[in-house]
Amino acid sequence: MILIADCGSTKIDWCLLNNNNTLSRFNTTGMNAVMLTEEEMSLRFAEELMPNIKQFAAQIVQIYFYGAGCIAPSVCNAVSRALKANISAAETIEVYSDLMAAARALCGHNAGIAAIMGTGSNSCLFNGTEIEANVSPLGFILGDEGSGAVIGKLFIGDVLKNQLPADICAEFLAEYQLDLLTIIQRVYREPGANRFLASVLPFISAHIERRELHELVLNSFRAFFRRNITQYEGYKSMPVNVIGSVAYYFKDILSEAASAEGCTLGNILRSPMDGLIAYHNN
Repeated sequence: MILIADCGSTKIDWCLLNNNNTLSRFNTTGMNAVMLTEEEMSLRFAEELMPNIKQFAAQIVQIYFYGAGCIAPSVCNAVSRALKANISAAETIEVYSDLMAAARALCGHNAGIAAIMGTGSNSCLFNGTEIEANVSPLGFILGDEGSGAVIGKLFIGDVLKNQLPADICAEFLAEYQLDLLTIIQRVYREPGANRFLASVLPFISAHIERRELHELVLNSFRAFFRRNITQYEGYKSMPVNVIGSVAYYFKDILSEAASAEGCTLGNILRSPMDGLIAYHNN
């Protein structure tokens, strides 16, 4: 049996496969591996993962874990040991970044450009086996163009600086029950500023027919292509495949931005699990 995990900060999507058949799919609490000790991860797996796979644990021989924060060998090894401590029968445990999950889910065993556009953004040039090049995303303060956090940051900044029509500003602040002091506290004093900023995307989506909001999203997407994708060799000759809720729900504007920057879109998926299942079944 094969166990696959797609781990984000909010939740972990798990899938248990047996002879190309999906036995079970379920979710547990998310985590960023770089923020937890090996012991904390092992306890998390014991409390949340094991009850879901108890009857199959002795038959799981391969585990493929893709996770936020899994960017250094020391972190990946800690995740691997935490899994092994709970699933001792596993003969193969491989731990990869969430960017590798996107590349395999979007491109399979083929070469291509893969990108993530959710709360944050990232991208890479994938050769069908390994990630050959990666422009550092830099996070929502220095980078993460086209992400939910950056679009939210731009939108809230425009609201507070009166750069948007008064009716949009008033409706947003009333609907989200926000004022200047609350926003400053949420962004600068409390944890999870990126998630707070991204949380305004449903409002933007609901009013995307307004020219000002359409242009805000379009310009952020264009910056993503211009500052990231155009640095990959051969970007004009291969499609850009994207995964993530922001790309999925704003796909029409994403296509517009790609065309404006000389890029072509390929696959657009909301989440990677179906693509990962296909990859590991093959």
